[in-house]
Amino acid sequence: MAWVLKMDEVIESGLVHDFDASLSGIGQELGAGAYSMSDVLALPIFKQEDSSLPLDGETKHPPFQYVMCAATSPAVKLHDETLTYLNQGQSYEIRMLDNRKMGDMPEISGKLVKSIIRVVFHDRRLQYTEHQQLEGWKWNRPGDRLLDLDIPMSVGIIDTRTNPSQLNAVEFLWDPAKRTSAFIQVHCISTEFTPRKHGGEKGVPFRIQVDTFKQNENGEYTDHLHSASCQIKVFKPKGADRKQKTDREKMEKRTAHEKEKYQPSYDTTILTECSPWPDAPTAYVNNSPSTVPTFTSPQQSTCSVPDSNSSSPNHQGDGVSQASGEQLQPSATIQETQQWLLKNRFSSYTRLFSNFSGADLLKLTKEDLVQICGAADGIRLYNSLKSRSVRPRLTIYVCQEQLSPPQQAAGSGGENGSGTPCVYHAIYLEEMVASEVARKLALVFKIPLHQINQVYRQGPTGIHILVSDQVVQNFQDESCFLFYTVKAENGGGIHIILK
Repeated sequence: MAWVLKMDEVIESGLVHDFDASLSGIGQELGAGAYSMSDVLALPIFKQEDSSLPLDGETKHPPFQYVMCAATSPAVKLHDETLTYLNQGQSYEIRMLDNRKMGDMPEISGKLVKSIIRVVFHDRRLQYTEHQQLEGWKWNRPGDRLLDLDIPMSVGIIDTRTNPSQLNAVEFLWDPAKRTSAFIQVHCISTEFTPRKHGGEKGVPFRIQVDTFKQNENGEYTDHLHSASCQIKVFKPKGADRKQKTDREKMEKRTAHEKEKYQPSYDTTILTECSPWPDAPTAYVNNSPSTVPTFTSPQQSTCSVPDSNSSSPNHQGDGVSQASGEQLQPSATIQETQQWLLKNRFSSYTRLFSNFSGADLLKLTKEDLVQICGAADGIRLYNSLKSRSVRPRLTIYVCQEQLSPPQQAAGSGGENGSGTPCVYHAIYLEEMVASEVARKLALVFKIPLHQINQVYRQGPTGIHILVSDQVVQNFQDESCFLFYTVKAENGGGIHIILK
């Protein structure tokens, strides 16, 4: 009986061993799915820690391996993806390793490959609006980049390039046969993309992703070879060290049984295989700057500025298409909707709403727009769709007299000297300055602005008072004025007299 039990134990242990061996490559087989939790078990980590683990001969063998020299968090459960904490602005080494077996990819032997390193959002919700998120970051941090290469510390990288419109990406060439290390610096912190509520907000996770390409027949780096990424969180300087220490202390307080549910902390972070970044470049020419359209498109390279020549809050009479001041109609086509977005300063969302008609856009609720575009732009877009204009600081009503000054009647009864009713035009002032008065008068009454020398207000006993900024600030709201023009004494222009 004892012999039978012993044989059962031997058989059972053998089955377990075979079962474990059959699972050893599952992580790599599933690695093609972007950000799959199975990627975390990708077993390059375990392969690095214990090279004695058996590998299935049919398992896909990645040509490259990228190792970031930063410790993983110990507070990550077994079946979750590893998480690495980084300090803002600190240089971290990413080792670019040639992982090919003998005879693999002979076409790149002795040749350079191109890698693009990006810092991108981990959350799907933020990925959909990443261009808007990064545009907002750029607005708050002018002149800064989300990702930089520490070139003096890097080894083996050639032809390093950054695109001013791609603040989150760097690219370079490197030789797989030589030692290569790229030192990166991440300048955006995780809490910068968290809505401010009550303080102590939880920061959003990012991803560091490396995409590698080889040359095609035309010498352009367009043929994808390999992609891998890892999950990170970025803290203010020294914050990552404190967070790592806090996680370690929490794990030390757990029981041995609870600790078994968590991954150990590794000194380095292995980037696990993933799909190529969606907006992968269509062409990389050796001697031209890279134009990776990751977060921008040609329409989004600049921001539209509202026309300063508007005479009303709704920009009436500004000389451009009425679409810039009118409500978007449900009957608007996709092209008309795109035009409306551009002329209402939503150019950064034209790609996001590229297939939306007017009816589609108007069906979105305020909550939908806030979730898609963020709080600030979502509310602004909602208000624009509902034609909610900003109330001007001052409104005055102005009518131009057609008669010469000696023939003018008082005009207080709403008629001029010939009995014709006076038609007043509303002038809306967003700025309480004299130059704004002159500009709006020129716009409404079709007077060349460069011909207006001075604007005067007729005072007691017919004296002419120069309209200065202080005078404008003391205008009563909804005041009515008649005005006429007189030629300047030197013949170079006109003066405007308000009555």
